[in-house]
Amino acid sequence: MSHQITDEQLLEAEVGPELAGARLDQALAALFPDYSRSRLQGWTRDGRVQVNGEPRRPRDKVALGDRLRVRAVAEEQVACEPQPIPLRVLYEDDHILVLDKPAGLVVHPAAGNPDGTLQNALLYHDPALIELPRAGIVHRLDKDTTGVMVVARSQAAHKRLVDAIAAREVKREYRALVVGSMPAGGTIDMPIGRHPTQRTRMAVNPMGKPSVTHFRVLEHFRGHTLLKVLLETGRTHQIRVHMAQLRHPVFGDPVYGGRLRLPAGASEELKQVLRGFKRQALHAKRLELAHPITGRTMRFSCAIPEDMRLVIDALAADANVHWHDPEYDEEAEDFDTFDGFDEYGDELD
Repeated sequence: MSHQITDEQLLEAEVGPELAGARLDQALAALFPDYSRSRLQGWTRDGRVQVNGEPRRPRDKVALGDRLRVRAVAEEQVACEPQPIPLRVLYEDDHILVLDKPAGLVVHPAAGNPDGTLQNALLYHDPALIELPRAGIVHRLDKDTTGVMVVARSQAAHKRLVDAIAAREVKREYRALVVGSMPAGGTIDMPIGRHPTQRTRMAVNPMGKPSVTHFRVLEHFRGHTLLKVLLETGRTHQIRVHMAQLRHPVFGDPVYGGRLRLPAGASEELKQVLRGFKRQALHAKRLELAHPITGRTMRFSCAIPEDMRLVIDALAADANVHWHDPEYDEEAEDFDTFDGFDEYGDELD
């Protein structure tokens, strides 16, 4: 049972036999699953949690029949103001919002990007999102990476989406145009961490976090390859770092890509198109998840953006090949088909 009290919400529950003897923080996580354990622990330390009318520590044990009260407060985004930035909405309901993010849009404010972000746009689109951490953003795309993203619109959806992403239950498929000729497919299993000397970059590092990327070739061009990429983990710059480590960087990548390499004998028209593309050619094409409230499997897809498609079309014309990348439909190949390919887990040079 809960009810609103001005700017906070009172949550109440009673400890049942299954939680008798558990730590308070464990009982809170079980009884109020819409909130993260870290938030519940913070409220406990702040005196916002009472057991039978008395404050307790997170590690204190609870007993059968104990009455728990939590004075929950919203995490207001005071440093982020609503701004009328257009959003490409693919789907929305009371609990989630699915977007097609354009190139050039930073996901949330940070050093060098205090406003003009997706978070500012979300707060304008739905002012109620101020009650959620980062206006409901549960995963990121780099500034110049395009494609499909999901955003939470309710507290329950936020918690469950964060948990699903952590459990690798949200499936993400990308299109990446990389430099050079790649094999038919593979799995890259290389840990990623912060670059040891350049703090704005990531790098393959044996001390980093486990990072797994699956890829399959969709089309070979002269000097470039179009890939279908699936993320098993979701590290910062993961695809860009993994491909650069294999010496096949994402085309146009200003951080990991190195100098521009043109196909031998490229026409002036092709050179102009390739030189004019000033970002990484990386697009989040498909997203599959279980709806955080209904549990229904949902799949979303968005087309490769015009600037990236122009580059691919020019490379295809140069190589005299025809390529086709159909939109997702129920008969299309499922996500879980990346197995039996070459492993790239030992190339840590």
